[in-house]
Amino acid sequence: MKLGISSYAYSKLLKSKEMDLFDVIKKTKEIGYDAIEFSNLPAEGDEKLQLAKLVKKACDQEGLSIVNYATPADLLTGSDGNIQNELKRIKKEVHIAKALGVDKMRHDATFGFNASDPTARSFYFNLDKLASACHDITTYANELGIKTMVENHGLYSQDSDRIELLVNEVDHDNFGVLLDVGNFMCVDEDPVRAMGRLITYAFHIHFKDFHVKSGNSFNPGEGWFGTRYGNYLRGAIIGHGDAPLAQCINIMKTYNYQGTLSIEFEGMEDTLLGCTLGYKNLKRLVKKDE
Repeated sequence: MKLGISSYAYSKLLKSKEMDLFDVIKKTKEIGYDAIEFSNLPAEGDEKLQLAKLVKKACDQEGLSIVNYATPADLLTGSDGNIQNELKRIKKEVHIAKALGVDKMRHDATFGFNASDPTARSFYFNLDKLASACHDITTYANELGIKTMVENHGLYSQDSDRIELLVNEVDHDNFGVLLDVGNFMCVDEDPVRAMGRLITYAFHIHFKDFHVKSGNSFNPGEGWFGTRYGNYLRGAIIGHGDAPLAQCINIMKTYNYQGTLSIEFEGMEDTLLGCTLGYKNLKRLVKKDE
């Protein structure tokens, strides 16, 4: 199993301009990862396409595989509510994925509506619309040899039963799931049960870890955020938090998952420390009992 990391894990350093994508590529190889994935690219139009080609060249030079490209999307409210414009925009992103040389691309499903909007409706009410849009995108991407995925995040489309319904409604071999173990905790869902439900649909897997505090306790404050049902989470270094990562790895082995396992680090700790210790701990977790 290849161990990878998302460029998202370096977000703080990228935003502060302490590192750029090419520094990230070199550091990822230096730490020991087999692969990297990119969460969007900081450019638009032709510049984005050219950047993708430069990024691929840099990864090739480092001997680092690019395993996925993730792009933001909202198939209910994106592009100012014009879904056709949103579909056109996402299809352009498929060509960015192609330039990166990947065979998988994650796009968001939706982040839903403002909860105070009286016209808002449930995920299940909008399932047909979401499935139709996802089917359109994956049919297009299939012609370019790229599988498409949605990830369990954004609250509105985060629960495992909702994701499973969406995949089955799309009903296309080219469409699957980017399964993020930690994200289930944001909606107070047991990651083990969720992974057991979705593992057969998984084209790619993310590991992130969280510290957890009960909603019955004092609000811990800065660095913590609330879950759907009022508990508290804080990003953690892989292996330092409360996510049942070892059991999730057992499920992956049971179902013979052969893809890449990528880290997303969201902790308060120093970014490079989090990415380095996360790699070491993940490597030990994966090797255990082999």
